[in-house]
Amino acid sequence: MKRVWSLLFVAMVWVPATSSAQAGATQRHIVALEDGWIQAVIKRDAAAFERLLAADFVYTEDDRVYNKKQLVAEITTGSDTVTSGRNEDLTVHVHGTTAIATGWLILIGRGSSGAFERHYRYTDTWLKTGARWRIIAAQDYVKP
Repeated sequence: MKRVWSLLFVAMVWVPATSSAQAGATQRHIVALEDGWIQAVIKRDAAAFERLLAADFVYTEDDRVYNKKQLVAEITTGSDTVTSGRNEDLTVHVHGTTAIATGWLILIGRGSSGAFERHYRYTDTWLKTGARWRIIAAQDYVKP
């Protein structure tokens, strides 16, 4: 037990501190990446999703769970066409090399049942590996 506590203490000590200036820069960067997500959806840009999503990415929407490959296929080959979108109430919390983004994603477009405006309440978990931020997990709830 002593070894476990020692390892936990060492892990806690080595977590990099984030200054408020660093956190602000990271928040702005994550906001830009979240806006990039919208553009990737509109353009059905699989390469952008390859850059934004970690290899072991996991996504949940309502009662469904997707891995990276499944979500990219759904977005890039699905029947819905998104023509515009925006983030609202986007907040980014920075914790060292992890950032949590929450907000509302509003997508406007056309699907098999006609025009739509969908509102998604989301939480995206970003992890910085090397110099790149990638989403490791995301959860959306589609507002009825």
